[in-house]
Amino acid sequence: MAAAVIIAVNSEEQLEKCLNIRKEVFVEEQKVPIDLEIDEYDVISPDAVHVLIEMEGAAAATGRITYYKDNSAKMQRIAVRKPFRSKGVGKILLLAMEERARELGLTKSVLDAQCQAEGFYAKLGYETISTEPFYDAGILHVRMEKPL
Repeated sequence: MAAAVIIAVNSEEQLEKCLNIRKEVFVEEQKVPIDLEIDEYDVISPDAVHVLIEMEGAAAATGRITYYKDNSAKMQRIAVRKPFRSKGVGKILLLAMEERARELGLTKSVLDAQCQAEGFYAKLGYETISTEPFYDAGILHVRMEKPL
């Protein structure tokens, strides 16, 4: 398998690649309304960190970190394009996001996982902290966290 290239997004062109991945995965595949998917953090700004993974010269995966209470990183909008799934790209992405959060001085990672992905996050050390699943954009999620 080709090496994954981890990009800390700092240009509009890179951000556009991230947003296109999210539109493909969340809006087209999972039918999340575009107005729920794209929000005020989807800009190059000090309030959000976007990570892009490229493989074989193609945009493969993306995720976003926002700042959350208690010195936590909120891992959001984690998306892997279909051709790159089940190849370890999601793990590479999440580990890169965690490393970036540590560099920012954050001490905990919090995320809202789609229920179908709960096992994936559990394997990477996340613990489910919500007492029951909840809906976000019409999809069942659980809140999970992990110390960084």
